[in-house]
Amino acid sequence: MRILLAEDERSLSRAVSALLEKNNYSVDTVYDGEEALHYLEGGNYDALILDIMMPKMDGLKVLRRLRQQGSPIPVLMLTAKSEVEDKVTGLDMGANDYLTKPFSTAELMARIRAMTRSQAGNQVTSCLTLGNITLNQATFELSSPHGSFRLANKEYQMMELLLRNPRQLIPTERFLERIWGYDSEVELNVVWVYISYLRKKLSALKADIQIKATRNAGYSLEEHT
Repeated sequence: MRILLAEDERSLSRAVSALLEKNNYSVDTVYDGEEALHYLEGGNYDALILDIMMPKMDGLKVLRRLRQQGSPIPVLMLTAKSEVEDKVTGLDMGANDYLTKPFSTAELMARIRAMTRSQAGNQVTSCLTLGNITLNQATFELSSPHGSFRLANKEYQMMELLLRNPRQLIPTERFLERIWGYDSEVELNVVWVYISYLRKKLSALKADIQIKATRNAGYSLEEHT
């Protein structure tokens, strides 16, 4: 499952993101309401963890906009103890659940599982395909008629981004921002390392697509010519 985490407290965001990834969720993190809406418009997410108090646009406004647009995405609201009225308002506006800070990691995971359980049970497995390569978004499995690999979390996120944007140049900085986060101290060469991992797997699968590098610019997923 792919989750968008909208939380402006950086330390909490990093902790929750690490917890979700440890439990095999794919996570994108944003730090204000406007950015959350931008990501939701451009990405395919299975759930949203949404803090109420955020800059630029608060969580309630984000939720209102989503429901007005007809988005059915499950939403878990994060609230402070004093925000009782906001909890009620959020539930009335279409939030699926709320969690009061500070919260235990066990409770967070239990609420996410409960919130997404019915959705996952009714979902047809979603796959991304280009050429003879398929990426199963439910199992993280990259496959071809010649075999399969279960991708590690960041490998999966990179491959998913490439498959969602075939034949488009994706800047190296975008990989860093989307997968490691805006405040990450990871260097650009880590992207090359993970691209190398994916290339080896594609080669082993006898893929008829390849990851091309454009010097000092980024990477794109192309069919073999």
